[in-house]
Amino acid sequence: MTSHQSLPAFPDGFLWGVSTSAFQIEGALDEDGRGPSAWDAFVRQEGRIKDGSDASVTTDHYHRWPEDIALLRELGVGAYRFSVSWPRVLPSGAGRVNGPGLDFYDRLVDALCEAGIQPVPTLFHWDTPLALEERGGWLRRDTAQRFADYADTVAARLGDRVAHWITLNEPAELTLLGYGLGAHAPGERLLFDALPVAHHQLLGHGLAVRALRARGVRSIGIANSHGPVRPRTDSGADAEAADLYDTLTNRLFADPLLLGRYPDEGLAALLPGPVDEDLKAISEPLDRYGVNYYQPTLVGAPEPRPAADAGPAGAGFAGVELPAELPFTLHEMPGRERTGFGWAVVPEGLPETLHILRDRYGDRLPPVLVTENGCAYPDRTRDARRIAFHDAHLRALHRGIGEGLDVRGYFVWSLLDNFEWAEGCAQRFGLVHVDYATSERTPKDSFHWLRRALCEQRGEQRTGPPAR
Repeated sequence: MTSHQSLPAFPDGFLWGVSTSAFQIEGALDEDGRGPSAWDAFVRQEGRIKDGSDASVTTDHYHRWPEDIALLRELGVGAYRFSVSWPRVLPSGAGRVNGPGLDFYDRLVDALCEAGIQPVPTLFHWDTPLALEERGGWLRRDTAQRFADYADTVAARLGDRVAHWITLNEPAELTLLGYGLGAHAPGERLLFDALPVAHHQLLGHGLAVRALRARGVRSIGIANSHGPVRPRTDSGADAEAADLYDTLTNRLFADPLLLGRYPDEGLAALLPGPVDEDLKAISEPLDRYGVNYYQPTLVGAPEPRPAADAGPAGAGFAGVELPAELPFTLHEMPGRERTGFGWAVVPEGLPETLHILRDRYGDRLPPVLVTENGCAYPDRTRDARRIAFHDAHLRALHRGIGEGLDVRGYFVWSLLDNFEWAEGCAQRFGLVHVDYATSERTPKDSFHWLRRALCEQRGEQRTGPPAR
């Protein structure tokens, strides 16, 4: 048994939650009128998913959602961040609304409200309707307007009960992994020619903010992935490479939102216009700024290699090997414990990330929600490493709040083990173990640890089985 001290007390009103996404947990991909997504097509391509699994059932949340809400209630969180499946609501991405699909989210929101849990829907978590993808997806400007129309449709049904909305999840990952490197759907390998995808997603966000405001929504945010970028050495070449990587993964997706401009004029010149006019929509004021944090990145300059060795340039972005022609290399952070995914465990990187954002954007940065933080380990239910991970990150976050960071909430990724994109079902992030053969749910020790921690935050007596 592992003993853990109580967490320090977080501010009153601090929002505790967990996060999931539709494609990763729902299953039921061809039920009740849902249309196919770009990920449905990607999964069917041989060799795309490392363990050969698919998302046709995954955790079967579409049928077992009442059980999952019971778990949320037992856990004691105040909020549940889930995503709405665009192709479940609009099978072709536009036009005809699929009533049964929208009804599903209507029932889910009602049940969350009845359980006293705040619903926090994310409107887009990478599952672009296939009909739109086949016409160019986020490379086309029109997809931004289609996304705004979809946001309006969902808000018209759910807006009377949903207080806080998130437009996009991690537009950097879709741009870089989906269109730049081809490791995620739609599997395009465009490298820097993928930059229009970043712009069109941000434009879609801005147009969706306007649509939500028109529906009377008062609290809107986005969930961007952020992390410190550190040069591998003190050399000027490594510093230059790290600065470029920071621009592409952090500033490209935050500067337009918070400053109303792109971080580099040369970069802006590569984006489809009218950029200046679009930035007025992109920089519509936000009420919260979501930060998904997992690890820092260690960046070096390109390393010359013989032509015969012109293979991947390092372990790469989110575990994806990078092509040699990119102007930077990525490296493992030495001396750090690693998760089952191979990611470095760096708790102090979370407040470091938030300090960087505050210093860079000042009063343009809204109050922050940590919309994702979590770890994959292969443990079944005795997951002491996951407990230690969250304990350390929450203590680091608490210190950051004491240093003046305006952080209003923390969402664990994830409630359930799920389909982890190109990794398939091999990487388990959940507080709840899922047997993929039966869909049986079993709360892990980390679930019970967090439940007791949240009881303590509320001043209630600790109960339940011990963490091991």
